[in-house]
Amino acid sequence: MAKAVEDLLYWRDPRRSGAVFAGLLSLLLALTQYSVVSVFSYLALAMLALTITYRIYKAILKSIQKSDSGHPFKAYLDKDISVTQEGAKRITDAALPYVNHTTCSLQRLILVQDLVDSLKLAVCAWLTTYVGAIFNGLTLIILAVICLFSVPVIYEKYQAQIDQYVGLVRKQFDDVMAKVQAKIPGGKRKAE
Repeated sequence: MAKAVEDLLYWRDPRRSGAVFAGLLSLLLALTQYSVVSVFSYLALAMLALTITYRIYKAILKSIQKSDSGHPFKAYLDKDISVTQEGAKRITDAALPYVNHTTCSLQRLILVQDLVDSLKLAVCAWLTTYVGAIFNGLTLIILAVICLFSVPVIYEKYQAQIDQYVGLVRKQFDDVMAKVQAKIPGGKRKAE
């Protein structure tokens, strides 16, 4: 699964990546103009129009050629797509560590176990209010999809240069954070 996603994001198969990217972007852009209910209703109608037309076409072809080709979607109808208890348990077991980590981190940050980390969260939340004033959630999702399909390819192509500049920025950030932590009472971390 992870390999398939990686191949998709790195454009290993440009036709498939392009189709997924165009489909996602089209869906998200449609959601900016119409309600979620309308978009999914129109998608369902479009799919039904295609499948019904294809089914009628195959039925006419079958009657003209006097063949016994069967239902055109039989292979798909025979597939079992129900979620088994084992599958649901596997998904739950995989998600549980992330949920626990997130809730413990939020508890630690909101109840100010570490002042510096809680202040970082406060600054991030404050900056996010400005982002929220400029963009709505759907616009951020559209930007995220565009970044998902472009940043990995750009990074793969220019990895050495990007790593060099990220290292410089990280060093500057660490220096500034060390100065800030030194000035805040109780800001120095205990050795773990």
